[in-house]
Amino acid sequence: MRPFVFINIASSVDGKISDERRRQLRISCDEDLRRVDRLRAESDAIMVGIGTVLADDPKLTVKSRELRMWRVKRGMPENPVRVVVDSRCRVPLYAKVLNDEAETIIAVSKLADSKKVDALRRRGIEIVVAGDSRVNLKALMEYLHDRGIRKVMVEGGGTLNYGLLREGLVDEIYVYYGNMIIGGSKSPTLVDGDSFDPPIRLELISVERLGGGVLTKWRVKTGFCHRASSRISSSKPALR
Repeated sequence: MRPFVFINIASSVDGKISDERRRQLRISCDEDLRRVDRLRAESDAIMVGIGTVLADDPKLTVKSRELRMWRVKRGMPENPVRVVVDSRCRVPLYAKVLNDEAETIIAVSKLADSKKVDALRRRGIEIVVAGDSRVNLKALMEYLHDRGIRKVMVEGGGTLNYGLLREGLVDEIYVYYGNMIIGGSKSPTLVDGDSFDPPIRLELISVERLGGGVLTKWRVKTGFCHRASSRISSSKPALR
């Protein structure tokens, strides 16, 4: 069993999520940013890859106080659990995603830097070891489901999106296309990695104009389902 998983991402019209220098660019309009905050509030966990943490240093929390209180009234913590896929444990110890505003899980492989892992554990960060050289995404999703997480919002980047789609772990994809063209043959895209053969087919759910751009929602129809070991270990503090 695994949670319901959806990717939410903002892109230029030409499919780029940043430029060649991987700078943080504002693609979304104000209306879309409010929509993203609602999606965060409605999710049990927010997942990103280590590349997003290193490039953007996000907090991955719900910005609106009203939405945080909405969660509390329903018996949930103010913010969803934050999950970082970080095979070699490269997350900086000063990263905002490690602050105490929300619970954080760092998913690593057996090749992760043991000293960094120990340092994070001493800070009360939950470490999940899944996979030998890369994080086993299927095993991680099974672990999250066993932990009570039922809805995961994925906020990039392109490498994580590729891995999740390759393993058949994505249910829906929401893409906001901002009114810009970024260009660059080496600029990161919605889905980085090798081509899918055959292509993954999508079913269009809806299209709507939002601010100066367009929001599209898609259901994933077909994908790859590679078999993978679900053996996993974790280190979770008893109390935080």
